Amino acid sequence: MCPAGWDYPAAVFARARAMRADILYAVGGLYGNGQALRAVTALASREARPVTIAFNGDFNWFDVDAGGFQRINQAVLAHHALAGNVEAALGEDDADIGCGCAYPEGVDDATVERSNRIHERLRRTAGRFPDIVRRLVRLPMHAVFEVGRLRIAVVHGDCGRLAGWRFDRGALDDPEQAPWLRRVFAESGVQVFASSHTCAPVCRAYDFGAGARAVINNGAAGMPNFAGTRFGVITRIAAAAGPVEPLYGLELGGVRVEAIPLAYDADAWEREFLANWPAGSPAHESYWRRIRRGSECVLADAAPPDRRRIRARARG
Repeated sequence: MCPAGWDYPAAVFARARAMRADILYAVGGLYGNGQALRAVTALASREARPVTIAFNGDFNWFDVDAGGFQRINQAVLAHHALAGNVEAALGEDDADIGCGCAYPEGVDDATVERSNRIHERLRRTAGRFPDIVRRLVRLPMHAVFEVGRLRIAVVHGDCGRLAGWRFDRGALDDPEQAPWLRRVFAESGVQVFASSHTCAPVCRAYDFGAGARAVINNGAAGMPNFAGTRFGVITRIAAAAGPVEPLYGLELGGVRVEAIPLAYDADAWEREFLANWPAGSPAHESYWRRIRRGSECVLADAAPPDRRRIRARARG
């Protein structure tokens, strides 16, 4: 379930003051992976210009040990941090909210139940750090940045709900969603939405007659996103190329909007994960296969269908 307070209108982005950035990283779904956090800061240090890092929610999840929880949150809260459902649910007393993910109907009950058990354990750990929790529950749900001539809305879920699923790949590829997308882009006044939440990466561009628009979902920074891989993914938005070859992307107004592989120390992360979530635990049952072997998604599922056509249209 999602509390009513987790909803917001698309027009909120049109009213927001935009923060300028030379290079913007949107890092959603860190999931308590300290190795991925180190990889983000290491990658930023290789950039030629200053990097603005926006952690767009769910930076907590597997970090149920006191030391890990404290380290993750102290580091993330030093940057632009947005609430994900994991963080926001820490401030909710309604047991029906659970982890706050608001899973779609196709997700089986066992998965939902395990997620609620994971969050309950995280909640117990968080209870040892009331000062951190107070900061987490006050985090904003969205932010607006400017890179070059692009106005970018960074969210956790979608453009109307903290835990919304309308930036999921299936929804974005549904032709029946086109009128809704046209409307929210017009109301929001942004050219790009950068999200996470669904844990599945996707990048799509649209042309509604007012110039190219795009939605990019980085999936997860702290877990593998593609079959047979062991790296995370972040979103990088900048005018110039970065130090790592992107997995895919597009250009709007001379600005690159790209999915970047995040190569963290997978062996070290697996040891840290197993220390908290051994075989038989809810997180192990739900996530170990993905952590070891990647998801079922392939790169072609996430990438824009025709990169050359999209780039040409965006430049026009």
